[in-house]
Amino acid sequence: MNNIFYGKLIFELSREGRVGYQLPEPVADGKGISESLPAALVRDEAEPLCLPQADEQTVARHYTNMSNNNFGVDTGFYPFGSCTMKYNPKINEEVAALPAFATLHPAQPEATVQGALQLYWEEQRMLSEVAGLSEFTLNPYAGAHGELTGLMTIRAYHRSRGDEKRTKIIVPDSAHGTNPASAAVCGLQIVEVKSTERGTVDLEALKPLLGDDIAGMMMTNPNTLGIFETEIPEIARLVHECGGLMYYDGANLNPMLGVCRPGDMGFDVMHINLHKTFSTPHGGGGPGDGPVGVRKGLEQFLPDPHVVRREDGTFALECRDGSLGSVSTFLGNYGIIVRAYAYLLALGRDGLAQAGPLSVLNANYIKDQLKSHYLLPIDGLCKHEFVFDGLRPEYGGDHHDDSHVTTLDVAKRLLDLGFHAPTIYFPLLFHEALMIEPTETESKDTLDSFIAAMKQIAEEAKSDPQSVKAAPHHTPVRRLDDVKAVKDAIFTYQG
Repeated sequence: MNNIFYGKLIFELSREGRVGYQLPEPVADGKGISESLPAALVRDEAEPLCLPQADEQTVARHYTNMSNNNFGVDTGFYPFGSCTMKYNPKINEEVAALPAFATLHPAQPEATVQGALQLYWEEQRMLSEVAGLSEFTLNPYAGAHGELTGLMTIRAYHRSRGDEKRTKIIVPDSAHGTNPASAAVCGLQIVEVKSTERGTVDLEALKPLLGDDIAGMMMTNPNTLGIFETEIPEIARLVHECGGLMYYDGANLNPMLGVCRPGDMGFDVMHINLHKTFSTPHGGGGPGDGPVGVRKGLEQFLPDPHVVRREDGTFALECRDGSLGSVSTFLGNYGIIVRAYAYLLALGRDGLAQAGPLSVLNANYIKDQLKSHYLLPIDGLCKHEFVFDGLRPEYGGDHHDDSHVTTLDVAKRLLDLGFHAPTIYFPLLFHEALMIEPTETESKDTLDSFIAAMKQIAEEAKSDPQSVKAAPHHTPVRRLDDVKAVKDAIFTYQG
């Protein structure tokens, strides 16, 4: 890599007088506006903008080299537990870029966008079939936005019945952090239920929490530890018996595809992360889509507008009495919806039915190959992901001594070996948690390379621990002070 650009900011490459564009010479028209430029492009401000001055070639090389420092699912294995970082097929991008989709305007008359409305309606039906629910909205912009929308749906249901005192939501101690966060934003009080030693919800701990103030319970299945919650039917019975609703966090839906459906287990409301289960890009904060589905009897509470199919076969937008209102502009991030639609059609019923079991197979293969080197707190069959509790003691793991090789050290060393690190220190049930999710799109060759790298790190931790603790050694940026980076973040260039 050209070290002129290596790790530098574009402002540092700026040189007075260098430009990468050429505009026509201004021609005064007596009104202070150049006739050679559109009026909208002419600035009236007296203060000049503080922008970098660089030629086009410098700018192109800078951003190209910056992009080469990024890691993504297109550049390597991304075993990020809980996030389902599966490959994004490029055909999805081609379909979403078709002018018939990409140039649509949300305010066009319905008669001119019948194909787009049909796609939306058909995807609603597909997701309803996958989830075992009655109806979906695709309007929410992201998974957490879907969580909030689902909880708002639950609140709208209780309020429609005059049941205003249901202000508490039960959340397992192994839940994703977005669960309590979304509940708090929705104005609900979080009630935590403990897990058993096996990592599943403790039924006996749940029962005393149930009462007439419970709006519902949030769960994901398999749970965050990758363990299947076998007591869901009984949990659903207990929650329904006290008048609450069951909410399914769709973060871990991928291994369930073709095997079982949340609606059949007793869940009433759920959201789906299209970027996880249906291969749309992880947007790094945007754009995404978090569809929300409900069982029969709750459809009227979903947000507006929604797409319906008329008796004559045409499609229209409608608003319903009792809806919780609007949660996004029109119909959500339509380009993401198109990508998921392409994926659903490409795999079809049979292909989707293979995805879940293959993700489970990959996860169990890695787990069984590495449990001789890493501490496995809960043994047995996992689903799509699993959690180690750091290195085994014989390889230098020690939860009570940070001078030993930690999970953070393992993660940093993996970067040297060409792999993105798994999720670390989550869930909070284990001190040195290391959560691995391979997804079904990874080949055995890739899994074997990752396994070899993890074993190499364990051996290095045993023979030369300081080398592992000083990692990474070969990345553009070396070991950072993560605490200082959070507490003393600098977001602007200071020359």
